[in-house]
Amino acid sequence: MRLLLPLILLVIGVYGLDNGLGRTPPMGWMSWTAFYCEIDCQKHPTGCINEQLYKDMADQLVSGGYDKLGYKSVHIDDCWSEMERDSNGVLVANKTRFPSGMKTLAKYMHDRGLKFGIYEDYGTKTCGGYPGSYKHERTDAQTFAAWDVDYLKLDGCNIDQAMMPIGYPLFEKELNATGRPIMYSCSWPAYLIDHPELVNYHLIGKYCNTWRNFDDINSSWKSIISIISYYDKNQDKHIPTHGPGRWHDPDMLVIGNKGITLDMSISQFTVWCIWSAPLIMSNDLRIIGDEFKGVLQNKEAIRINQDPLGIMGRLIKNSTDIATYVKQITPSKGDKKSFAFALLNRNEKKGYERVEILLSAIGLTDPAGYYIHDIWAHVDLGLLRPSDSIIVNIAPAGSSFFRADVASIHQPIGRRRYKLDNSNVVYEFEKSQAQFERPDLSDYLRTNRVPF
Repeated sequence: MRLLLPLILLVIGVYGLDNGLGRTPPMGWMSWTAFYCEIDCQKHPTGCINEQLYKDMADQLVSGGYDKLGYKSVHIDDCWSEMERDSNGVLVANKTRFPSGMKTLAKYMHDRGLKFGIYEDYGTKTCGGYPGSYKHERTDAQTFAAWDVDYLKLDGCNIDQAMMPIGYPLFEKELNATGRPIMYSCSWPAYLIDHPELVNYHLIGKYCNTWRNFDDINSSWKSIISIISYYDKNQDKHIPTHGPGRWHDPDMLVIGNKGITLDMSISQFTVWCIWSAPLIMSNDLRIIGDEFKGVLQNKEAIRINQDPLGIMGRLIKNSTDIATYVKQITPSKGDKKSFAFALLNRNEKKGYERVEILLSAIGLTDPAGYYIHDIWAHVDLGLLRPSDSIIVNIAPAGSSFFRADVASIHQPIGRRRYKLDNSNVVYEFEKSQAQFERPDLSDYLRTNRVPF
């Protein structure tokens, strides 16, 4: 089989991904981590996999204002179908839990301005034991198109790993052949965790809009940190293969779920945004607390996530507990670059960590300086030069997140706002500004160190 794979890939590879989708990271809601494969609707009437669950979440996306911020899709995960195909080999939605059928459910989403996502598996069966797509690729692609599906997550249970370089490109070809734009999410590399030498993201990116590549997330800090550690370790492989139309997917946002604190929520959202990762929530939007909703709806963080450059942020400094990430964003022109940067405290048990950030030490070296904005405190820090520092006190399992617009091509609109009630951020700059020919002291507070 290994000898045949290069030839097969060459034949399939002529098609390539040609759907024009996913130019920014997808945003939406998916059921798996919050509701898994719960199918007992008598025992769990509001928490089982049925059409009402997805209608409820669609309604919450709209009534809660999530859709206005970019959360535009509702995704069904595993356990939605009957246990067998019909007499023509076509997938059938479970008749008890989805009595209206998938096309009607898709219309429900579209009538509200949302997209409709569905789940399948390339194997003989899905991970939950439902019919898989192996040897039904064309039929299933045509079925999803007929149901007006907008997004397909194709899992990889119950199939020989050696078949994945054949099956995932083949399914992409069949999706393209339907003529319906369907965003394509692959689990291909996630099943090769133990064989990293077989993972070629340049190849995967030719066929998939987004792909999972590590363990499923669960609602715990241990799970979040394990994903972050994996991505940190593999960033040199991830960053060059990540961008518009092809996104590494570290899995769902578990913000608002039991076991996830507010600081953990801020940290997951910060890192996912600095990575330009898909923002797919998996929680119960009907009961989510306002503080967690505020994290998910932070417009400034979302703006960084959705930045059109689509660059994955890089871990540039690392200590036992503290990780520092930097990501180029717009506006940028030539060597005049703007950035987002973040600090993550991985330790959930110790106290606050005090960290000093010298701008030049993290690559912010433009002599004109940068207009700095604190994403979570919603504070404008004003114009800082490369020799200036920010000092942050980061909560256990917490993060700090900043935007740095390069001053040489960005001028803030109106008067800068200074807010003096954020005790966790300290704004510090050099005592002497004599090195600058015409120092603009109006953008500086007049003391050397002032708590914000």
